Amino acid sequence: MSKKALLFMLISTAIIVLLVLIMQPVTIAHFGNELAVLFPQGSIALKERNLLFVLQALMLLVIIPVYILTFIFSWRYRASNTKATYDPDLVDNRLAEYIWWGVPIVMTIIVSVLTWVKSYELDPFRPIESDKKTITVQVVALQWKWLFLYPEEKIATVNLVQFPENTPIHFEITADAPMNSFWIPSLGGQIYAMPSMKTQLHLIADAPGDYRGASANLSGEGFAGMTFIARASTEEEYQKWVKETQQSGKTMNLEKYNELVKPSQDDPEAAFQLKEDKLFEQILHKYMHPQEKT
Repeated sequence: MSKKALLFMLISTAIIVLLVLIMQPVTIAHFGNELAVLFPQGSIALKERNLLFVLQALMLLVIIPVYILTFIFSWRYRASNTKATYDPDLVDNRLAEYIWWGVPIVMTIIVSVLTWVKSYELDPFRPIESDKKTITVQVVALQWKWLFLYPEEKIATVNLVQFPENTPIHFEITADAPMNSFWIPSLGGQIYAMPSMKTQLHLIADAPGDYRGASANLSGEGFAGMTFIARASTEEEYQKWVKETQQSGKTMNLEKYNELVKPSQDDPEAAFQLKEDKLFEQILHKYMHPQEKT
């Protein structure tokens, strides 16, 4: 490789690396409010974000030296530099052995410990410790909308879930449609929703606000519109909303559910009185028993 070609390669690579390093903070600064994963509003999401940063830092500990050494070796051992001693046999070089065996072992140990600790700490089935009572919300993924059931409050909503700030929320999740994924990026990671299976997710909102909820799994034609609002409010606002919903003229029973389960797109928010005490269990067991022939 000629000296000019080597210089061109090194300069081009350096420019690309600098652009990547510069664009990352610029992108975060410009789109910060929209990057919910990087600017979370819940303690679970905050821990997940911090874990993401730690893993990124660990990766950079490997990537940055590799780029630096690439430049150094390319320049030092270029074809025109006759003074550099090229020795491809490093079998007996202890320093080199320590580096290419030691660094991967240390990195593996660090990542293993992080995986062990964080897998337990961020287990979606693990309740959140709080002095406030946990609210249970049952979630059903439909085509292409979300149904939320509040078994204790006796209410149900479509494409809207509301809860008080600083209060643990226990989501019980299933589906009556193709496999889906329940996700509120500002509050935590996604978890799958599958027919005849119940998964769980514990989240908490540290501040009031309307947060975007969405499907994180492609589910067909209406996937893009399968979004909902996760509204964190004050305790007073939440209790007022519950009472107003309980007095709604609309009711959610098995008959109404059978209408709602039909595929539809871009459904508006709706609220109902919940008249079917075991509706979630009926949905969960819907495909577990043989259907009677008519």
